[in-house]
Amino acid sequence: MKLTRRLLLILLLIIGVSACEQTDLDLQENPNAVLPDKADPNFLLNSVLLKFNSFHISLWSSTSGITRMRAMTSDTYRSELTPPSFNGIWYNAYASLLPDINALIPLAESRGLAIHAGIAKILKAMTAMTLVDLFGDVPYDEALQGANILSPRPESGASIYAKALTLLDEAIAQLDGTKAVKPAVDFYYGGNPALWINLANTLKLRAYLQTRLVDSDAGAKFKAILDGGKIIDLQSEDFQFPYGNTRVNPNSRHPFYNDSYENLDGTYQSNWYMWQMAEAKGLRDPRIRFYFYRQAEQYDLTDPTLYSCIHSLVPDSNATPSFYSNVEAKMPYCVATYDGYYGRDHGNGQGIPPDGPFRTVYGLYPAGGRFDDNSFNRTRGQGTQGARGEGINPILLATFVDFMRAEAALTMNTGENARALLESGIRKSFAKVLSFVPKGDFSRQIGTDANGNPIYADALIPKQADINNYVNAILARYDAAANDTERLDVIVREYLIALWGNALEAYNTMRRTCLPTRLQPNINGINEPFPRSFFYPSDHVNRNANAQQKPDLNQPVFWDKNGPGCLY
Repeated sequence: MKLTRRLLLILLLIIGVSACEQTDLDLQENPNAVLPDKADPNFLLNSVLLKFNSFHISLWSSTSGITRMRAMTSDTYRSELTPPSFNGIWYNAYASLLPDINALIPLAESRGLAIHAGIAKILKAMTAMTLVDLFGDVPYDEALQGANILSPRPESGASIYAKALTLLDEAIAQLDGTKAVKPAVDFYYGGNPALWINLANTLKLRAYLQTRLVDSDAGAKFKAILDGGKIIDLQSEDFQFPYGNTRVNPNSRHPFYNDSYENLDGTYQSNWYMWQMAEAKGLRDPRIRFYFYRQAEQYDLTDPTLYSCIHSLVPDSNATPSFYSNVEAKMPYCVATYDGYYGRDHGNGQGIPPDGPFRTVYGLYPAGGRFDDNSFNRTRGQGTQGARGEGINPILLATFVDFMRAEAALTMNTGENARALLESGIRKSFAKVLSFVPKGDFSRQIGTDANGNPIYADALIPKQADINNYVNAILARYDAAANDTERLDVIVREYLIALWGNALEAYNTMRRTCLPTRLQPNINGINEPFPRSFFYPSDHVNRNANAQQKPDLNQPVFWDKNGPGCLY
């Protein structure tokens, strides 16, 4: 009997192992995974739209410090832009976003979903060009091949740009006149194919402007797109991602809001950038109350434990280093202004004093924070203040396009009026910022008039006269410029202000134009050239046998022919 039971047990084990060999071991598909041909195109597109925004907004941390839009709190560019710091960008693109796009395109096309496919191609093109703009030559055709190509080789940036333009043309053809079913969710354009076509054409404009130094026909190509008329030129056509105001499950708020209105002190803002808006032009930019919120109007200028000024114990304009004054006589030092705009100078990587309560933080636009109504309150409040993070990621706005066209008019013979486009760009920027007024709280009483009637914070909202005064002052500077280089400097300086929240376009513009002049130098006196491209991520170099790290940050991308030394 025991022998029989043993034989039966052995037989059952053999049958079980055989079954495993014929099922589990020969199984080629993961039973827990959704196969591409079985995926829901709407769910996949939803993933692509969200991941694209995550990819784009993640670029702020790498590009905002070097462009002086946010304080660079490292001593040098090399310590600010280390190879490991780019692992997240690389992962967001190659491991998260692009695989979903590549899965969506054939799936959507096989089901006649032209809008889904067109959107995917546009976002793939923009992602590819952005990777080139940041890193130069990167894997493209050989990327995302799985086990077939474990170490994809880099492809030239020029080749990738050309393929991205082809993708945009394919997308336009698919979207033009289509009667295909709209996506269930489209955070950007509500599934409107005409608006996506405008974006595709505007991305082509952007590419031709970007390559104007290496393509003698770029101006003609740029003008041809303008003549077609289907570009982003109205605020209603802006390409932006809208954030929500929920704190958990999920946290849908703008990352800037999470930075400044939760439980930590906000990141240091750029003294130079705030000074540009507050004092550098001789008049205060009315947008500054939307961009920044001052937590304090006055601070103890005699307490050395509160500051990290490098050349003095406390903020003291008399301690401004000579290499600052040689660039611009009134260059800010240690603080942007003495009425509450407090950040850090470029390259100040010293330790952090207890200055959290009076750091200037992100404001209402585009972060969804607080409008600066002179209340001077602490913003560290567990996400309960201001618009509670209901901001936007300004990816490609109509105001940006006007500035691009103004640059092209001066440099590419497009036949447009650069001065008129400069004015239009500034006015559209004001309109965009003022569109956030409904999100703000302007009910606080800030004083009384001569008759004793209360004055509320809405009195601080820019009036048309304020906007006109600012625009006229900038146009006067433009008219006083001696040549096109000086005129372009005015355009680029105003473009940097209108770009608030998007430092990628600032980084591209600065390399392309070698402007603006009179940037704040490194506070340590370190004279190093402006980064021409980023190091490859350490994960990519360490895991890809065909990847080779750059020797330094002075390696230009293919469209940048200015060389090192034109910026610092």
